[in-house]
Amino acid sequence: MISKKLALEVLNAGLATGADFVEIYLEEIENYGLRVENGKTQSPSSSTTYGAGIRLLNGFNSVYGSTNDISKKGLLKLTNTLAASFREERKLTVDSITKVRVKKTHAAKISGKDIPVEKKIELVKETNEIIKSYSPKIVQAVTGVIEERRVIKIFNSDGKEINDAREHTRFVLMAVAADENGIESAFEGPGLQGGYEYFEDVIDLKEMAKSVAEAALSALVAKPAPSGKMPVVIGNGFGGVIFHEACGHALEASSVAKGFSVFTGKEGQQIANPVVTAIDDGTITNGWGSVNYDDEGTPGKKNVLIKDGILTSYMIDSFNGRRMGKASTGSSRRENYRYEPTSRMTNTYIDNGTSTPEEIIASVKLGLYAKSLGGGSVNPATGAFNFAANEAYIIRDGKIAEQVKGATLIGSGAEIIQNIDMVGNDLKRGQGMCGASSGSIQADVGQPTIRVREITVGGSGGSLK
Repeated sequence: MISKKLALEVLNAGLATGADFVEIYLEEIENYGLRVENGKTQSPSSSTTYGAGIRLLNGFNSVYGSTNDISKKGLLKLTNTLAASFREERKLTVDSITKVRVKKTHAAKISGKDIPVEKKIELVKETNEIIKSYSPKIVQAVTGVIEERRVIKIFNSDGKEINDAREHTRFVLMAVAADENGIESAFEGPGLQGGYEYFEDVIDLKEMAKSVAEAALSALVAKPAPSGKMPVVIGNGFGGVIFHEACGHALEASSVAKGFSVFTGKEGQQIANPVVTAIDDGTITNGWGSVNYDDEGTPGKKNVLIKDGILTSYMIDSFNGRRMGKASTGSSRRENYRYEPTSRMTNTYIDNGTSTPEEIIASVKLGLYAKSLGGGSVNPATGAFNFAANEAYIIRDGKIAEQVKGATLIGSGAEIIQNIDMVGNDLKRGQGMCGASSGSIQADVGQPTIRVREITVGGSGGSLK
């Protein structure tokens, strides 16, 4: 993208007015998308973007800018503009740059760029037809594939050069069902950091298409969910989004370092039920949120956040680590070069416990089983959240009974992790996109089946009987 010689010139220009650290982040991104709706194939979309982001640090101060002009003139113009923010004596000079060896453990075995578009269309249309033809009540079937290939180069004033390449592939399936009872939908979005080997060797897209259609249909006849405080069992996989949102963001250094998190200053303290161990692991092979190196050039790591209920670590980027007096945990991420990086999650999950899902269900006399969760909102400062249950059932006498809809889980992160009192042994992860100050990034969430002994459920079906 640029030579070491130019990188040295830009780095030293950034250091001229007193910055104590300069970083050049360059990338090229290729995006591809294919979508079929109700049997009709839309024209594939593709785009390529490239550019550079430059960051200067001086103590606890940071300035950042980006450009898609990566010529010498363009990079030096941006750097000099940023450097004007500081008015001190030069602290250091960079004399040489050494390339850091990057072990690439998440490469695609079958890259999307090597698959003919006709084969992609066949795959997407086949799954679309399964959903569309499942029932006359299916009024909309949407399937598609999303590909992203990214090449990254980082130079910094520590004299390091880091090069990396990432490829993400995701399949999306959605069914919308309608009848006299109303309109309901269901969605699945499996993906990985890798290629089409995932769809051939790991998951069964045909069965997933049937499952999505069935979930939309079954929701049509579901009764309104009850309301009030009750025990809730949350299913494995994407159910982990509740920990991601309610607790994960509050464990990121971007909140912790400034004292904006309910967990600030609580390292070493018991913040959760002892059955809870939570992990953020950027090293999972082909994980949707994994990184060889994070977006500051720090190797990805497995970080145990909570061990047996005790807060053991935060997710830290190097800049916020300055305030905290702690080293980076390989947790710095950004959507692209236009965003300044900060601490973010990678693959975050509650680890396996010792109970079986059957034992957990059987332990509840009367409560709610939230098989899967959808969207919601959270306030990182307070941890207050609300989440919609996409698919939910009443538990009666330890058995799953009638399906309900419109259930919302309401509470706070600090409260819910204290109230998780049973953790299953069926850990599963799900894929999603996480939005925050440094943009939208790939993030895995996950958990085994868990029981929350009491949580507020919002619904229009009256009290639970």
